[in-house]
Amino acid sequence: MALKTFNPTSPGRRQLVLVDRSSLHKGRPVKKLTEGLTKNGGRNNTGRITARRIGGGAKKLYRVIDFKRRKWDAPATVERLEYDPNRTAFIALITYKDGEQAYIIAPQRLAVGDTVEAGEGVDIKPGNALPLKNIPVGTILHNVEMKPEKGAQIARAAGSYVQLVGRADGYAQIKMTSGELRLIPDRCMATVGAVSNPDNMNQNLGKAGRKRHLGKRPSVRGVVMNPFDHPHGGGEGKSSGGRHPVTPWGKKTRGPKTRKNKSTDRLIIRRRNKK
Repeated sequence: MALKTFNPTSPGRRQLVLVDRSSLHKGRPVKKLTEGLTKNGGRNNTGRITARRIGGGAKKLYRVIDFKRRKWDAPATVERLEYDPNRTAFIALITYKDGEQAYIIAPQRLAVGDTVEAGEGVDIKPGNALPLKNIPVGTILHNVEMKPEKGAQIARAAGSYVQLVGRADGYAQIKMTSGELRLIPDRCMATVGAVSNPDNMNQNLGKAGRKRHLGKRPSVRGVVMNPFDHPHGGGEGKSSGGRHPVTPWGKKTRGPKTRKNKSTDRLIIRRRNKK
């Protein structure tokens, strides 16, 4: 996919750079593969905001994606590539020989008419899914499971990928783009290739309204708030806060570790932030 620029017919179009989606399907998604999506505006089940700067946005249907790929040794044909408002990657509609349809995350270089398959002995080509124990070392992967049969959790966003760098004692060694090296059970599934739409990171939305269409509200700096609202607030003129960066609730934002899941520490060989 290429990037698309616009003539400066308005201030919102002067800096606008979008991904050219002209080759994607222009109709509605398959109805039986969609679900209703309820907005919560960043609020939890008690109505309190737990994720700030979320709200509004265009109404959208949720496309049910097959993250498990457990229909083994059944070739499927790619019917079309589609835009998905719920994620940055494009999705592909595939049809199996028995007529069953499913959505999968579309990898790069996957085209309409291609055949994809899942199983232990399938070819190493984009869109095919295999257990990690059957994939050659050095292969670029996406949609990687962290636990067998749980469904893909790693490398699902636009342009993302990981690399299989080794295998030992029932585990596969996966290298993330962040530099982290971690162990994953080699029975977990992964899909060959990198995720589609790598140009997503080069978009320039051009105006605040287009960001609001995505459901993202303004982010206000603490130093421009009142003391009542933020520890950095207050002061005469443009003050810089006068203390180390903290959250609105006074916790340090730089330095203290926030990782809580110690049960999987043994699976991380090298940290992403190791100097």
